This record gives sequence, structure tokens and C-alpha cells, in this order.
Amino acid sequence: MNSWYTIRARASGAEVLIYDEIGAYGVSAKGFLAELGALPEGAPIDLRLNSPGGSVFDAVAIYNALSRHAGTVTVWIDGIAASAASYIAMAGDEIIMPENAFLMIHDPSGIVMGTAADMRDMAGALDKMAASMSRGYAAKSGKPEGEIAALMAAETWFDARDALDLGLATRMAEPVRIAASFDIGRFRNAPPELVEAVAETVVASNGFEGDHDQTAEQCATAEAESGVEKDNTTPGDTTAPAQAALPPTAQSEGVAGANILPATTPPDASPESSVADANTAPDASAIRAEAIAHARIVIDLCRLAGQPQMAGRFLEEDASVDAVRAKLLAAKAEADPQITSHHPQPGPGPSARPWGDVIARTFKLKG
Repeated sequence: MNSWYTIRARASGAEVLIYDEIGAYGVSAKGFLAELGALPEGAPIDLRLNSPGGSVFDAVAIYNALSRHAGTVTVWIDGIAASAASYIAMAGDEIIMPENAFLMIHDPSGIVMGTAADMRDMAGALDKMAASMSRGYAAKSGKPEGEIAALMAAETWFDARDALDLGLATRMAEPVRIAASFDIGRFRNAPPELVEAVAETVVASNGFEGDHDQTAEQCATAEAESGVEKDNTTPGDTTAPAQAALPPTAQSEGVAGANILPATTPPDASPESSVADANTAPDASAIRAEAIAHARIVIDLCRLAGQPQMAGRFLEEDASVDAVRAKLLAAKAEADPQITSHHPQPGPGPSARPWGDVIARTFKLKG
């Protein structure tokens, strides 16, 4: 069964991974707390976070359990610790962020259906949760609760340097490759560089879908021609074979072979080889480069339109550039009624009066 967390016992402690949305797949924090409580009382814990957040109630329960743990808790933010995940991070005795990781704090939100009294009850509950979370951030950072509350209300994103300066992180580490395919479209202030990183992850994960056998065949062919031994890659790793399939020497030889004049072809050459060359599968690295170039265009368009959070959805839908432009213009028109998706043609409108009539009416003589 899928789960958003993993707890691994080690000889010198335990490693806890939260690499998904907290409370996802119908799995509450109850199982997490049970497994955490089964660890030795003073065992050190390495908590690794890469999560967009999730259930606030589960996050508060996890935060309290980690805070009560007698052993040292070291938090590693491996990519994103947003929303409720950032609150869990505050339970760490040490909080380590790679240079390109992100931490985000904001006010909790919720959905309720019912009467006005139900709405007021929900508003009161959200206020209480926000106050509790702001106290946790303030306790870790040493900043006043009012300052933290203002940052939460604005949905504030911190890179490692900003988090270190505010006191929400204790150490900055070397940058890592962010591998996250979360839907960050729900956040209104997601940094453009994070949107781009997530978009590239989506491209990398979807660009070779269904091409594993083809890529493996290209890799085997290249190895047979170049005499290079196969790298020790995992079966699910399709990126490494795609890069190994076309080493620079093999690629240059292929270009040279394509440029040979027909007169230099041996008379006894089999015509089947030409057919095989014509039917050769497309270059995997070229396909990936084209996909990344498309992703960058989509991301740039979304940035210019002030809607960076829409880029991930467009890339998942594999929308064309024209479709992206049309949807961004429609979104802008919906946000601003003065903007329409159809530009008016130049020149006077059908209801405009000729200038002669305007002047005659203005200076019309009386009597």
C-alpha cells in the first residue's frame, strides 16, 4: 500500500522519510506515531523532508511527537518543506537545507459546508491553528509571533539563505538536484525557479515513458559498436542509459557516416543497411532536449503572464505553446474584465461619428 512516510531502523538510530503529501492515500499519522514510538527512547533520528504539506492536524501530532523524543532529531530538507511540512521541520534540533531547497510558511486553510455558524466555527478553528503554528515558528527562530504571523499571512517562501537568516534553518548544505513532481499550483507565491525545477522533473519523468525497451536497445547497440562495458545502473533508471546510448565518439562517427558520398559506398554493400539506418529510432537525447526547450518556453510564458503556478499543469497536459498562450490570455481576461481574448481591429469602431459631424455639432451657429 502506498504511504507518504517511511521509517527505517538503523544500527545507530533511525531514518524517517516524508516524501509526499502528509495524510495522502488515506493514511493518517496514527501509523506514523506508532512506528515512531516503537523506536528506542534515545535513538537519534534523521528526518528527511520533501513534501508540499498536507493535513495540519497530522503535522501538529508529528511535530509534538518528535519534540517529545529524547534522542537528537536532525531535519534534512531534501527539496521542499512547504505548509504543514515546514511546521514538522521545526521539531528538529538541527535543520539542514541544501542551498537550492525551499521552505514555505502560510496560514492554514480548510473547506466547510454548512450554516453560517459552521463557517464561523471553521474560521475560529483556523485562527487557533494559525496561532499555534506561529508560536512554533517563533520559538525556533526567536522572532516575535507578530512578525511570523505576517509572514504566514503573505505565504512566504524561503531559500536556504533566507531561512538561515530568519532562524528557521541552522545550517546550509551543498545544493542537490530537486526531484519533486508535486502540484504546486495551489500556492500563489511559488518561486519561479522552483516552478521550473518541478516542470523539468515532470518532463524527465514523462519524456521517456513507454520508451524503456527502445532506449535499452539503443544502449546495447552503442555498447557493441564502441566496446564500452555497460554501466551499473538500476533497472528503473532510464536517464543514464539514454545518456550512455550516444557517447560523443559514436555520435561524431554517425555524422561522418551520414555525409559519405554515394560513390564511396562499396559495390557489394547491402541495401538492407540503408533501410535499417533510415528506420533507426530517434535520438533519445534530442527528444529530451526538445522537451526541455518546450518546458522552458511554457515556463517563460507563464512568468510573463504573472501565472508561474500554471506551468506545471500545462506541462502535465502536454499543451502546445499556442494552447498555453490562449489559456493564459483567457485567465488574464477573467481576472481583468477590461481585457478580452479578442483584440479589437485598428481604426474607428462602428459606432464612431465622422470628425466632420463632431466639428459641425461643436461649432453650430445659433439663431
